[in-house]
Amino acid sequence: MRHYAQSLNTPMTIRFAFLPLLLALNFSMCKKQQAVTEKSQPSGSAAPATAAPAVAATPKVKKPVVDQTAQVLIFCYHRLVDKIRYPGTEITPAVFEAQMKELKDKGITVISMQDLLAWKRGEKNIPPRCAVITFDDGWKSQYEVAWPMMKKFGYPFTLFIYTEGVRGGALGGGEAITWEQLADLRDNGVDIQAHTATHQDLREGHTVLVIEPGGKRSKKKLTGADYEKWVQNEVVSSKELLEQRLGIKVNCFAVPFGNYNEHVKELARNAGYEAMFTVYGQPITFTSPLDSIGRYAIEANKPKVFADAVNMIGASSGGGTAVAEVGAKDLTTQPADGDTVRTATPLIKANLSSIGLIEPGSVQMRVSGLGLVPANFDPKTGMVSYQVPQKLRDKSCTVIVSAKSAGKKVETHWTFGIEEGPATAASSPAAAAKK
Repeated sequence: MRHYAQSLNTPMTIRFAFLPLLLALNFSMCKKQQAVTEKSQPSGSAAPATAAPAVAATPKVKKPVVDQTAQVLIFCYHRLVDKIRYPGTEITPAVFEAQMKELKDKGITVISMQDLLAWKRGEKNIPPRCAVITFDDGWKSQYEVAWPMMKKFGYPFTLFIYTEGVRGGALGGGEAITWEQLADLRDNGVDIQAHTATHQDLREGHTVLVIEPGGKRSKKKLTGADYEKWVQNEVVSSKELLEQRLGIKVNCFAVPFGNYNEHVKELARNAGYEAMFTVYGQPITFTSPLDSIGRYAIEANKPKVFADAVNMIGASSGGGTAVAEVGAKDLTTQPADGDTVRTATPLIKANLSSIGLIEPGSVQMRVSGLGLVPANFDPKTGMVSYQVPQKLRDKSCTVIVSAKSAGKKVETHWTFGIEEGPATAASSPAAAAKK
């Protein structure tokens, strides 16, 4: 029994004997690993386990400074046909192509509708003289005739569609565009927007064509709840249908005949339209209201409309004084072109000495939002300056300086951004300590 117990204890004795040896070996290997790790790190550096992860600085995205002096013409077309039958809505393909070529020849850049709206939001710059091409209603000639020409010139364009006028709709006949053609245009980057459901006067109290669910048509003078239901379909449901059928975002609304009122505007705003368009042509500027953007309707019976519109923002006809443009970078402007300042009451300066001898009384400075300002001009240094007395309201500011040198008028303009920071951020000791 004693021998049996001794034999049982022998392996355990051996295990206890090996335990210190295993611990010593493990400790030795850990020390070697630590030494290798420390050797691989620069002197004074923290161990990986305790080092804080490096956080990359987030680059500040600088908002573009847009040229608020740019102007845009918006043209409205309907049908392109070889034989004019309805001169109030038609022109020939030859006339249309000639007009598109004239825009290119006169240096008027055709931009997309969405680029126009991005500029109006202050998000994107556009060239100084631009045009936007739109087509109303949804005729098949817009797909078959206009689109190939627009591709030839590389021009973007917008279609304003009234949904019941698409082929298969209550008002869509054989000359109407189809949903399949609209999808093809969409897939190729054409902008598609809303033009109501049935293309009628939207104001309450007018006699309108009412299309019943079964297809029955009748003319009625709608008021009250009946009118509200009808106009809701025209303004809101037509937008929703375009968005659902084509999988697009509709943010523009062309008013039929240009007839609308404040109630229609409110409905459009609540429906999510960003801009409303009429047919009362005028050059569009940075400050033009978005709920009444005018378009030039091009029709066979009004052949001068296009030419008159182009002349509104076209090159000088020679009747005025010739103006030499001077680059802002050559005049060491303050703030510099494209810069962003932290105050809404900046000091504006430009050095005109590089232009030559300036006629002191001819120097003028214009500031967007203020107009002509009483700037100071020092003939000895050639410096013109103006301290803005009240806060500028917009997020960007355009300055135009003009003068006469050697009998000739010279002019320069530049634009800078305004991002007014907290008044006490720089001077607060607490703020500095937190940094």
